[in-house]
Amino acid sequence: MFGKKSSELLLNESGRSYLAETMQVEGDFHYAGAVDVAGLINGNVYGKDMVILETGSVKGNVHVNKLNINGHVEGQIVADEISLGSNAVIKGDVLFKTYLKTEEGAEIDGYIKGSRSKNNITEEEDKDIEEIQSKLEFGKPKLVKDNKKEAV
Repeated sequence: MFGKKSSELLLNESGRSYLAETMQVEGDFHYAGAVDVAGLINGNVYGKDMVILETGSVKGNVHVNKLNINGHVEGQIVADEISLGSNAVIKGDVLFKTYLKTEEGAEIDGYIKGSRSKNNITEEEDKDIEEIQSKLEFGKPKLVKDNKKEAV
């Protein structure tokens, strides 16, 4: 009465959820709206709009429409729009539909693929990604002695 809002309306006034620094989620994380992550998610993420703050971390695959990363992700990312801040660290493949924007300093250790088709990944692309992932990583260079003294 007299213009006071109920507590339910105050809780969701911004329309965004917040996973605080001191919070940790174990298992798959499904949400309908938008979420800001400052804590840790150990599991796959499915939703619409996500911001991973500098203190935020996801250990699992991320499947969202719009993603802004300033923290860490260990796992495959599939999204329509991806923005990586200068503090972003990605360890996994990045697959995007519309655009990928990166600021100087962002680190990506994985395969990057853009696709403008309705399905982000086709079966052929899946095979290509699996082939790349199955290749052995290069180690330190080894000295190979050769008796030939000719310059090539």
